[in-house]
Amino acid sequence: MPLDHYVTLGRSGLRVSPFVLGAMTFGDDPGGAGCSVEESEKILSTYLDLGGNFIDTANFYTNTHSERILGDFFAARPGRREHVVLASKFFFNLFPSDPNGGGAGRRSIIAQLDESLRRLQTDHLDLYWMHNWDRHTPIEETMRALDDLVRAGKIRYIGFSNTPAWVTAQAQTMALLKDWTPLIALQVEYSLLARTVEGELAPLALDQGMALVPWSPLKNGFLSGKYRRGTQVTDSARAAYVGGPTEDEFAVIEAVAAVADELGTTSAAVSLAWLRARQGTVVPIVAPGGWSTSWTTSPHWT
Repeated sequence: MPLDHYVTLGRSGLRVSPFVLGAMTFGDDPGGAGCSVEESEKILSTYLDLGGNFIDTANFYTNTHSERILGDFFAARPGRREHVVLASKFFFNLFPSDPNGGGAGRRSIIAQLDESLRRLQTDHLDLYWMHNWDRHTPIEETMRALDDLVRAGKIRYIGFSNTPAWVTAQAQTMALLKDWTPLIALQVEYSLLARTVEGELAPLALDQGMALVPWSPLKNGFLSGKYRRGTQVTDSARAAYVGGPTEDEFAVIEAVAAVADELGTTSAAVSLAWLRARQGTVVPIVAPGGWSTSWTTSPHWT
């Protein structure tokens, strides 16, 4: 699907591309999985030139370098930021010696947002995600703080990532009853090889009109088409971290490859199309760069 065939993100008026550009690999990473500033900017330009408008990052990606690359990119191109849906996340502590340096309490959310806005060189975020559930903070404190930031104009919409269904349901119900800003999207791991979300989170999202934004939609590249039994993948930095598929995963990988061959397309295209065909609004994150240096010449969405 072309990137300029926009969809509405959940129960909101925010229109986004059918695929999100994930910026997790933008920048220098001590683990060696990130991509250079030049490659990051090439990826950004390609995505935007194809009509893409939804970019996702987080404050701790590549030790804040991802946000800084995005900030520099748009600062050097006046007028482009206003036409992009820019999302980032809070939660992880970037200051280990400070017990309030992370988490989802009011103090830490405000501080983390101010730092993200500074790095991104913008006065607001279009979507702000809670990256993980903070078990030490009452959910009403988190939701009230996020609502205050929406009312202050620093963020436009909110979403949760990697949060249990019961916590998400509690937060959404509270927001609706108290007239606070509701959640419009959930960022979750979801693919043909990771379907746990279908138990509770996907039905909750469908019921509440929240979009699903799957990360790792190709399951560490396993569904990209490059993995075959008896062969070793050598052109992916991620392979060194996660190893190869299991026997059960290979059964799915081979079924996807068979469908792709029958349709004359790629395993990646079949896997992404399967996700987008789920009920409700599903907007997968495609995160190229350090994991696949050939991405800019053959994007997964074409």
